[in-house]
Amino acid sequence: MSYRVIREAPPIILEFLNYIGNIKGRSDLTVEEYYRDLRTFFRFIIKDRGLVREDTPVDEIDISAVDLQMVESVTFSEIILFLNYCKDERMNEASTRARKTTSLKDFFNYLTVKVHKLSYNPTEELEAPKKGKKLPKYLTLEESLKLLQAVDGDYKERDYCILVFFLNLGIRLSELVGINLSDINSEYTIKIRGKGNKERLLSLNPACINALNEYLKVRPTNDIKDKNALFISRKRCRITNKGVYHMVNHYLQKIGLGNQGYSPHKLRHTAATLMYQKGGVDIRTLQAILGHSNLGTTQIYTHIADDQIQKGLNANPLANV
Repeated sequence: MSYRVIREAPPIILEFLNYIGNIKGRSDLTVEEYYRDLRTFFRFIIKDRGLVREDTPVDEIDISAVDLQMVESVTFSEIILFLNYCKDERMNEASTRARKTTSLKDFFNYLTVKVHKLSYNPTEELEAPKKGKKLPKYLTLEESLKLLQAVDGDYKERDYCILVFFLNLGIRLSELVGINLSDINSEYTIKIRGKGNKERLLSLNPACINALNEYLKVRPTNDIKDKNALFISRKRCRITNKGVYHMVNHYLQKIGLGNQGYSPHKLRHTAATLMYQKGGVDIRTLQAILGHSNLGTTQIYTHIADDQIQKGLNANPLANV
């Protein structure tokens, strides 16, 4: 499990994080999200109880003193106050507050049901905020083509390959950053590691194969910190989520779509929408391509046979660009 963010977690929280990471098999990213949610919650509790100076910024509060006694003293009312704080002061949307609710419920459930360190679970009657259904934001086919045509500069082969992968494979940002050279075989099938460390295989379509081969011709090979990483940053290490985000935003700005709510994740929505609306890909195949565990998630716009997945990917109107 990654300890990039959770080194300072107090023992009672670290115990829970180890449980969901090692026993429940959640991904490092998910474990870190749990920790951030719990850290924000206990920072709020410490501030609300007057245990730090009133002018101390919430995001700078040290939670190392959080122990079983403090956790045991948490009330249902304090949790409601925290969720109100997230809504009114942190401007968290319902989806973010729902995730924080899940983090709290799982944490207190672990302490009461799994290890029996608590006799009372203050989240037992807690309901998650209702999330309004939003239609996914995506680029049109014409805008997608303009985005690809806008690529230039010293890293144009890499940037083009990244955009082509997003727009054709519909992969998540974390999935793209995590791709290794060893994940791609000689038949151009790529292994994608999704949420919860679940793996899926996707066959690259002609557009992806061409972009990949052009990038591999210029991909740095000397003094690379992570030699197995597919996409390399200018610092000669694996490109980061932040690096990809800024790169995508740069090209969106170039074509006049900057500051309009588009992001790498919206490129995933774009791929899914183009495959479904323009390519005629059925919902089950799209679910397999996107790596959704729940069909309901895909239905806002399982394993399917390999030839069906290949057909779905090739049906993307950008497949032969």
